[in-house]
Amino acid sequence: MPEPAIGVVGSGSWGTALAQVLARSGHEVVLWGRDGAAMARIARSRVNGRYLPGIVLHPAIRLTADPLALDGCRILLLAVPAQHLRATARRLSDRGRVLVICAKGLERSSHRRLSEALAEECPDCALAVLSGPSFADEVARGLPTALVVAAAGIGLARELAEELGSTSFRLYPGDDLVGVEIGAALKNVVAIAAGIVMGRGLGENARAALITRGLAEITRLGTALGARPATFTGLAGMGDLLLTATSLSSRNTRFGFELGCGAPLATLLGSDAPLCEGVWTAQAACELAAEQDVELPVSHAVARIIEGAWSVDRAVETLLARPPAARE
Repeated sequence: MPEPAIGVVGSGSWGTALAQVLARSGHEVVLWGRDGAAMARIARSRVNGRYLPGIVLHPAIRLTADPLALDGCRILLLAVPAQHLRATARRLSDRGRVLVICAKGLERSSHRRLSEALAEECPDCALAVLSGPSFADEVARGLPTALVVAAAGIGLARELAEELGSTSFRLYPGDDLVGVEIGAALKNVVAIAAGIVMGRGLGENARAALITRGLAEITRLGTALGARPATFTGLAGMGDLLLTATSLSSRNTRFGFELGCGAPLATLLGSDAPLCEGVWTAQAACELAAEQDVELPVSHAVARIIEGAWSVDRAVETLLARPPAARE
């Protein structure tokens, strides 16, 4: 009997890239998107022109807007925006399969980690998280990428790493679900701050310091929640942060850069603006940190800017005015 297809839920750039890399490695893939007309256009042209222009989709990818088409898939990769993950899960029939969360963020309404939110909606499913330094375009083009797939049980993580990984898409198994999720969520917030530093022309010294201090606060929150410190020096921590916070190809860094250059916040948050998960994660991270009595100065500054309470200049001045800690 043929192996069951792998389902990818979400036809944006990341979902399409994941479908492409899986199909290239020999899997049959069902790529689901909610817009029936858009999925029909992609099926005809074999190109997702809005999100991954120039990438011809592998013939083993079947495109659909029908959720029932996913019923035969034992593994579903959920590549929808973090704030839509819970609602999307409600549309999927819960049949005790494996759900791999490929979004990065915290749920804004509850400041829960995404695996916590999904566990409430799909209690009979096994959950895992895929994270690490990855631009969708490079993954879709087959360029070398290394990520972490984490689950509460290392056995499941190893199975997924073997089944989903390939030569150019290296997956390392892990069982620090908390650490991987916190690193994935907060790196987007720090990337906004790094972009602001770039846009304000504050220099490479300042950006390096900001990224380093950002990693320190990510680690503080993660360990307070039970994560292992070593997770934050690996692919899902420092690796993902370095990629996201040092390139204007990152939507979050670009958002911060435009803010730093003086673009109006309302324009950057408009309905036609690119999705920036860090915008929605910043306040949730601060609320979660307050519950743990953990300080997140960088995330707090980003949250205050986004809610309109601080100007960019005030945020920069506030961060510079903080007294140095007793230890670096």
